Amino acid sequence: MEDLKERLLPSKPASGINPRDASYRRQPFQGVDVLGLKKRGQGLRSWIRVDAASGEAQVIEVDKFTMMRRCDLPARDLRLLDPLFVYPSTILGREKAIVVNLEQIRCIITSDEVLLLNSLDSYVLQYVVELQRRLKAAGDAGDVWQSESSDFSRWKGVRTFRDMFGSPSPDYLPFEFKALEVALEAACTFLDTQASELEIEAYPLLDELTSKISTSNLERVRRLKSRLVALTRRVQKVRDEIEQLMDDDGDMAEMYLTEKKGGNESLFYSGGGDGSMAGYRSTDGTQSVSAPVSPVSSPRDGNGKRLEKNLSLARSSRHDSIRSSDTATGNIDELEMLLEAYFIVTDSTLNKLTSLKEYIDDTEDFINIQLDNVRNQLIQFELLLTTATFIVAIFGVVAGIFGMNFEIGLFTSQSAFKWVLLVTGIFGLFLFASFLWFFKYRRLMPL
Repeated sequence: MEDLKERLLPSKPASGINPRDASYRRQPFQGVDVLGLKKRGQGLRSWIRVDAASGEAQVIEVDKFTMMRRCDLPARDLRLLDPLFVYPSTILGREKAIVVNLEQIRCIITSDEVLLLNSLDSYVLQYVVELQRRLKAAGDAGDVWQSESSDFSRWKGVRTFRDMFGSPSPDYLPFEFKALEVALEAACTFLDTQASELEIEAYPLLDELTSKISTSNLERVRRLKSRLVALTRRVQKVRDEIEQLMDDDGDMAEMYLTEKKGGNESLFYSGGGDGSMAGYRSTDGTQSVSAPVSPVSSPRDGNGKRLEKNLSLARSSRHDSIRSSDTATGNIDELEMLLEAYFIVTDSTLNKLTSLKEYIDDTEDFINIQLDNVRNQLIQFELLLTTATFIVAIFGVVAGIFGMNFEIGLFTSQSAFKWVLLVTGIFGLFLFASFLWFFKYRRLMPL
């Protein structure tokens, strides 16, 4: 008992150690609320849920583990959507969901719903409104996009990509691709808007800088160029992500959630009556055949192991059938066309930013040429001034010679002073003219 108390109670400080010393009383992670960070990472988070069937939106409070089980996602995918972290644009196709992280749009797309992080950002609200409008008007999408109530298509007076490329979203596309298209369009519109605003601000500033080089103008151009580099990097990442998806048929086939869900249902009903697969339901009440990827405990008995084995076999066979069938190949082509449309859009935005960067580089080169020209003129003036100073110094040499303390016969002549000044001046002019001829001969200055 005494030994237990000695282990639990704090030990006395050793001799020579002051208990009031700050280094002695310092504890690990001092000043960091580790428990608060842990609760915040695992606590409830507000999501906007858009139903695929009705198009209705509702705000739900879901914790991280429930979301992982609901969408069959690992924790690293949900970390991409965390607003506390800054990750580049990413589109990931998973077993039951598509994880989208495109600028302000951070959402999880499934075959039945879209789960969007609740935010007061205008682009997030416009995404929900636009997706609801497309779902409610799926039968007449062309007229819907031409309606005057389309706030999304008239964002900040910028011409949208639908006006440039038409409607790349046919009605027969599944729900997940319609939601993905709205996310791509929102991200591309946001990036193109920022690029247009940057152009409107950049070209007058650069023209003003060429006519008047000042410190304030140079500072404004420096800030403008830093914004341009950051925006170019973001547009490049979105473009590369779309291109990477188009180059990988497996990733595109993985994103056909509705088709995989139909394959799951057919495998479930034709699974030979295995009782281990019956009775498993996901957290949203719908029957699921995908094993949740979460750190929570799972049954360790024989039924649980047999369930995992059956699910893995069904999943692998279904993937093989999807990737090898001609129907899936045609569907991949449709998704590739959809991605290609927005690839062209992002490439156009990237070309616009590249042209702006080249214009800035040309302006910098022109300014450097102007500064070099001014620098050369100053050097030429300094050379002339140094030459004139050398000629004037000759008079000082003559004055120093005649100022010595010895007798010269010229001191008695009345006109000697005039002759000394005249000869010295003629010699100085001749020497100065010789220097100018040498500078012209060597092309050191335009004379």
